[in-house]
Amino acid sequence: MALTPKTPPTTSDRTAQRRAAQEQVFLREVDDALREDDAARLFRRYGLMVGVAIFAALAGLAGWMVWTNHVASEIGRKGEALTIALDQVDAGRWTEAKSSLDQVAAQGGPGYTASARLVEAGVALDRKNPADAARIFGEVAADTHAPQPYRDLATIRAVAVTFDSTPPQQVIDRLKPLAVPGGPWFGSAGELVAVAELKLGRKAEAGALFAAMAKDTGVPASLRRRSGQLAAELGVYPAAQTVDAASALAQ
Repeated sequence: MALTPKTPPTTSDRTAQRRAAQEQVFLREVDDALREDDAARLFRRYGLMVGVAIFAALAGLAGWMVWTNHVASEIGRKGEALTIALDQVDAGRWTEAKSSLDQVAAQGGPGYTASARLVEAGVALDRKNPADAARIFGEVAADTHAPQPYRDLATIRAVAVTFDSTPPQQVIDRLKPLAVPGGPWFGSAGELVAVAELKLGRKAEAGALFAAMAKDTGVPASLRRRSGQLAAELGVYPAAQTVDAASALAQ
């Protein structure tokens, strides 16, 4: 098969090709110029708002970092102050401890304030001043700003301190919401409620509560044993061991 020779481009062809290439370059330059012009117009229209938004975001980030560092520093300072107060309590330096606890209670957050007041009430008990202890426990229990676990603990301690002088039904009314099987305060509150039931002569209710505490693995082992013995004495729970229930009740 014979090959047909290609006809070399003429001068007019080369001129047309060069003109087309120049037109492509010109169109690209025009397109780039239009894009730059659009960008300039967008910047003139929205540049200030974008700049303000970026500045606000950076300022917010900086403020958040400063605040978190401040909070961490404050937590460390308050924790250290509470530790110093506890060391003073352990050393029997009651006057210094009272001053330190008052400072923590005045400057700390709700958790630190409640902790300081609970320690203060414990010190009052150690110093044979149950009236002051009961008053402080009652104040923490009534403090709506204190974390709920602190309030619950203060309620139980306040009732325990004044148990002998408090009407049994009042003990039951105050602690029954906390004497719930599986709850964190079941052992502490449940025992006081059960003994109050006994004071009212309601042996069946007391026995059922002692039996429930004896079966609850969340209750401390010593209290579970004592509860089982008392439940058995009341005819509710089969005794696992032969123990004098009267002495257990005295405990």
